[in-house]
Amino acid sequence: MSQTESSNTKKELFARLIPLLKEIKDMTAGPETEQWLNTKYGVASGLYKDLARLITLAVQEGWGADTEIAGPRYLRAQLAVPSAETFFFSVTAVVMDSTDNAQNNPEGSFRGNYHLHPYGEFNLAVPLNEGAALAGPGGWCHGGWTAPGPGSHHFPEAKGGTVISLTFLPAGRISFDAKPPQH
Repeated sequence: MSQTESSNTKKELFARLIPLLKEIKDMTAGPETEQWLNTKYGVASGLYKDLARLITLAVQEGWGADTEIAGPRYLRAQLAVPSAETFFFSVTAVVMDSTDNAQNNPEGSFRGNYHLHPYGEFNLAVPLNEGAALAGPGGWCHGGWTAPGPGSHHFPEAKGGTVISLTFLPAGRISFDAKPPQH
């Protein structure tokens, strides 16, 4: 893959992404916004299809999620820091592959790093194989959007294979200092 092709993919991704960020810049993540996103920009929409294709291509090109967090099954890349251009959202891509993991979670899921969303988060969930899903506040998302609200905290979690999450954080706020509940 040439640098020019990668550069073109990134330009195309952001050209499709910026109008969405402008549209959601004054929305608060939560169940109503999640429902709105899935109604207006769900898996059958042109925007979802374009963003899913482009972030998948970015991952395949090697820049879309190029940093190992916990081995090759958990990758991340910050694609943009909060700026006026992104309406002060950060843009991050995360790849989680639950295949043959040794975590022993229910349904064979893979869990990433526990974290807190001070201002919430918006996630475009892109399953790379049939049956793959990303956990969201409303349950397993087999493609579409999740939008955990302000103050929410969780383990990012995937099951059934590989999922890309294209994540938008208001003001780039995320806290990895949060501690999971003890059982």
